[in-house]
Amino acid sequence: MATTAGNKRLKLTDILVTIVIAVVFGVIYKIWGPTYDLMKPFGVHAEQMIYGMWFMAGTFAFVIIRKPGVAILAEVAASTVSAFLGSEWGMSTLVYGLLQGLGAEIFFAAFLYRKTNLFVTCLAAIGAAATSLLLDYQYGYIDSLSAWNYTLFIGFRFIGSILIAGVFAYYLAKALELTGVTRSLRPVSKQDYEALD
Repeated sequence: MATTAGNKRLKLTDILVTIVIAVVFGVIYKIWGPTYDLMKPFGVHAEQMIYGMWFMAGTFAFVIIRKPGVAILAEVAASTVSAFLGSEWGMSTLVYGLLQGLGAEIFFAAFLYRKTNLFVTCLAAIGAAATSLLLDYQYGYIDSLSAWNYTLFIGFRFIGSILIAGVFAYYLAKALELTGVTRSLRPVSKQDYEALD
């Protein structure tokens, strides 16, 4: 779905809706921490399959709002809420939020913010996952692992990110659109006018 150049600027309504989405995800992020730990007994790096939840605010908010900066704003705001609720990762959560939002934003920007299909949303989820891995390495969260172990760790994180922050976020946003709630957030498109004929 295309967005015209004049409609790409964030309005106050867009920012407020993004913040509301981010607050909801910030609470979810805080709750998600123990869930992440519960996955560990299911196998080596099994917890990485649900890591993608921490990227979902950015991808979901962009599919709803479809404007530049939304993925970063949503992730930073959600991570801020999570940090203030007592995230076990402390203030580093904010750094993760910023870079994960940037990782998603890069892919939305690569398509000039004009495409919000499943493929682009999954690419944005991969971008967020990639930046999280860079930070994990920088912070020393990834221990020295064997090649197969790294492959499993990284592979599971990417797969989980695609499934949760890509596929699930996309279809959740589409389900919300079917309710009609999001119509007031975007201008009427050419297809909308044609549907009236």
